[in-house]
Amino acid sequence: MRIRINGAEADIQLETEKTVGEVLSALGSWLEGTGHRLSGLGINGQTIDAPSVAACFAVGVEDVDTLDVYTSPVSTLFCECLLSLLDTIGTYEVSGFAEKASLASAWGAGPAAKMLGEQSPALAQWAAKTFSGDGSSPQALRSAVEERLREFREPAGEMEKIAPLVADVCARLEELPLDVQTGKDARAAETVNIFSGIAEKVFRVYGILGGAGLRVEEAKVGGLPIADYIAEFHASLQELLAAYEQRDTVLVGDIAEYEIAPRLRGLYAAVSGAARGA
Repeated sequence: MRIRINGAEADIQLETEKTVGEVLSALGSWLEGTGHRLSGLGINGQTIDAPSVAACFAVGVEDVDTLDVYTSPVSTLFCECLLSLLDTIGTYEVSGFAEKASLASAWGAGPAAKMLGEQSPALAQWAAKTFSGDGSSPQALRSAVEERLREFREPAGEMEKIAPLVADVCARLEELPLDVQTGKDARAAETVNIFSGIAEKVFRVYGILGGAGLRVEEAKVGGLPIADYIAEFHASLQELLAAYEQRDTVLVGDIAEYEIAPRLRGLYAAVSGAARGA
């Protein structure tokens, strides 16, 4: 059996695989390390449509002369998933009660929901709750999905938009010790929540740039490779969490002021610079 990947002959020798499904399973494991996923399939020159894919898994390799496998970058598939989610939100908003229940079931069983669960579990849970009618706002979900799409399409613009927010939250982190000491618990909690949202966005854009094949990992922050810098940032976050759980307000304040704030500034500058050079 000849195997072609995106039209190119692949030097792949079958070992114990007996069916197309077993071959695709082996290829899938290999693809996971390349940043790509299976996006299309052809057998003996015929394209297999989505409803027929499952049946093709049982086809024996002896019945296949040529297996065409088509792949796409995970980032491309995730963008398609987000666009599908936007369409589903639009349908949900104009559907009746019974139609909404059917839509929720169809969405949860579909490939877009699976991809969303792999790439953004929090967003997947948000979508599932919204479509289940738990009171979550479809408009809020739409705004979040549109933001994710902008991060893929215009990463530099998205980084530029949050520059004032980064400056503000870093200033608030430096004031956190005083807020804690003077009993401003509500402001302290708000600061942590704002920081979490901003940091998550910066990390998302960093991941998008790397997934697009850009050599963002070569960037340096304060003389450190960005991967090492991020590792230290994560370590500081773990220390902050541990101090918070132990209710060590002095340590929480010190870590926020002297470690988290400057590290966020450095990471933002590096990712923003990489996005502008994209």
